[in-house]
Amino acid sequence: MISQMLDDAKLIAERDPAAKNTIEVILLYPGFHAVCFHRLAHWFYKNKMFFVARMISQFSRFLTGVEIHPGAVIGKGLFIDHGMGVVIGETAEIGDNCTIYHNVTLGGTGKDTGKRHPTIGNNVLISSGAKILGPFKVGDNSRIGANAVVLNEVEPDTTVVGVPGRAVKRAGRKVSPSIELDQIHIPDPVAQELCKLLYRVENLESLVTKEHGIEMDETIKKMQREIFCGTCEMEKKEGDKDENL
Repeated sequence: MISQMLDDAKLIAERDPAAKNTIEVILLYPGFHAVCFHRLAHWFYKNKMFFVARMISQFSRFLTGVEIHPGAVIGKGLFIDHGMGVVIGETAEIGDNCTIYHNVTLGGTGKDTGKRHPTIGNNVLISSGAKILGPFKVGDNSRIGANAVVLNEVEPDTTVVGVPGRAVKRAGRKVSPSIELDQIHIPDPVAQELCKLLYRVENLESLVTKEHGIEMDETIKKMQREIFCGTCEMEKKEGDKDENL
């Protein structure tokens, strides 16, 4: 257990640009402290000493602001950055080398027994404020955008943004977003929908002109292009253009 904690601290020091060294992580990082307390509490939980396990987890919550149920299964190298407000449920599972920011919830839905919390794959980045609710899997190398609410399974190498969460694949690019810590270069699903609407409107205008000889006002066309074209071109360059366009 001690060697695993040291490995966790080293991995955090490597991934966090604000960390000066491993000693700083061990002494001053509440997210690291929360994971260490959890590993101890989880040992008691597996040995059916539930009261002691829960007491340790509540003490950890008091000190760090991070609430991890002692039944949760956590892999190596979990980096909980800032930490405050993170909640991880009893049947949640987290893979290796994941990164979780503050105010993230890995929660359940309803009052069902058994598996009711998400399973997070390896190298997953979960941005601040995200909520992942239900007994499904988030695939390896996925990225969950800030404040997204994820209610369905996420395939590997996928970015999810919005409320409710919408998956947006990044064409053929497989990365480890948990290590990149990139929370801002993600597609905008609203912009994509606007691009699709603009495309359909332009097709209808062309059809009306062809069939009835009615020309649309050039001023309106110009305004449409000025408002939408910049966003559409940006989405195309990112490789996230909808196939239905």
